[in-house]
Amino acid sequence: MKYCTIFSTVLITVALLACGEVVGVPEKSPEKPKTMDTTMNKMRVEIWSDVMCPFCYIGKRKFEQALAAFPHKDKIAITWKSFELNPGLKTDPSKTLVDYLAENKGISRKEAQGMMDYAAGMAAKVGLEYHFEKAVVANSFNAHRFSHFAKQNGKQNEVEELLFHAYFTLGQNTDDMNVLLQIGADAGLDGAALKAAMNSSAYADDVKRDENEAQRLGINGVPFFLFDRKMAVSGAQDSQIFARALDQAYAAWSKAQGDTIITIADGKVCTPDGKCE
Repeated sequence: MKYCTIFSTVLITVALLACGEVVGVPEKSPEKPKTMDTTMNKMRVEIWSDVMCPFCYIGKRKFEQALAAFPHKDKIAITWKSFELNPGLKTDPSKTLVDYLAENKGISRKEAQGMMDYAAGMAAKVGLEYHFEKAVVANSFNAHRFSHFAKQNGKQNEVEELLFHAYFTLGQNTDDMNVLLQIGADAGLDGAALKAAMNSSAYADDVKRDENEAQRLGINGVPFFLFDRKMAVSGAQDSQIFARALDQAYAAWSKAQGDTIITIADGKVCTPDGKCE
């Protein structure tokens, strides 16, 4: 299983709980009660991630593969949550990522390059192009604020995709106002409203709230997928793992709705009009 830890901006292969299995969330809940969008009547999947995390983009693709094949995908609502891998990082477009990683990790440039090549290979397997040679060393706090603005305006999923693509494929500075405004325009967001928000401290509290919630839940690495506050998948797992999580969480969620029936098998029946077939 692959994920990025809070103490690293790079690619670390780790074994996490249950060796890649879907795990239940401990009974201890965050301080705030569970929020459900009853008007939409959808099961929520919350995803903690960081735009600079290579496994988060890969995990997004693998989750999307599972979701595309899920028969109840129209009943799933996705919410992206903020998680900063390196909150103190100084944006420095003049520094290459390989140099930054070598300095930050205390490793050789060759080792840093090898780590990036490994992640790029993983990305290619799910149809993504990573160009680390163009990546900009950028703090992600403003990108997270932008994501919350997009959430408020119904475009968060689209913006998350564009942010990942900008960082890993296009090599753009995701801490640059012009880049964020262009992404906003591509997503169909109001440019003036976005600029006003980014020039203020708007959504800073939302970012911190997500990060505090992650701490309360014991989340120390990303990506982290939480299904209806009942089940969790940590890391860029295979799509089959995500499919199993969707199946199990949705079955429990549907049962809790009370008026939803899931048909697990169809057979011959008789109807009031006298037909038996």
